[in-house]
Amino acid sequence: MLFRFLTRFFSKMPDLCNGKLCTADFEAILTPELRRLAELFFKHGHEVRIVGGAVRDLLLGKKPKDVDLATDATPDEMIAMFQTQCMRYIETGLQHGTLTVHMNGSDFEVTTLRIDRVTDGRHAEVDFTKDWRLDAERRDLTINAMALSLDGTLHDYFDGRGDLDRKRVAFVGDARARIAEDYLRILRYFRFYGRIAEREYCHEEDILKAIEESREGLRKIATERIWVEMAQILCGN
Repeated sequence: MLFRFLTRFFSKMPDLCNGKLCTADFEAILTPELRRLAELFFKHGHEVRIVGGAVRDLLLGKKPKDVDLATDATPDEMIAMFQTQCMRYIETGLQHGTLTVHMNGSDFEVTTLRIDRVTDGRHAEVDFTKDWRLDAERRDLTINAMALSLDGTLHDYFDGRGDLDRKRVAFVGDARARIAEDYLRILRYFRFYGRIAEREYCHEEDILKAIEESREGLRKIATERIWVEMAQILCGN
């Protein structure tokens, strides 16, 4: 019990300064290349924010391994901007709005805000949007649905920061709906539960029920995708 108390005490999340994140880890990822990229979007009337796991890690006091970006610019608008600046880019997943831009040895994956129009539990057909909240709604867990502006402003529509502080792992909105969009989220839930939660067997009853009712959907998922998740679960923290 003492060990758990000390672990929680010393792993307290960084405080926000006037509502903004201002840690050394955050400053470290704001490289000249990332700032230049953000300025390009701003110049053309668009915004980029850090999203996903990088935000979660920063709030846990960890330096992110990767920095993914989201934007309200469409793929065509991004391509036009990159071409005017003679920037190298790769159409990583154009149908889902993702491009990877290369700047001075650094790669940045930038994805247009989107909503899932049609899903079959494995793949999704998407529509692009300008609404940051709608984009966050389609993400799996509250702790992965936050975004961070480059000035440190945290955009947290579903209390992901509060869930991190409580060591709680929960789906965004209705668990059944989120799982049905991609059944691999069943395994992702257990992966993040193993990393975030303090106690081994303290799952919320409605989440376990949703997983149990949805478990057959895992048969739709390719073995390779399942193995990637299982390997990360087995690696633990």
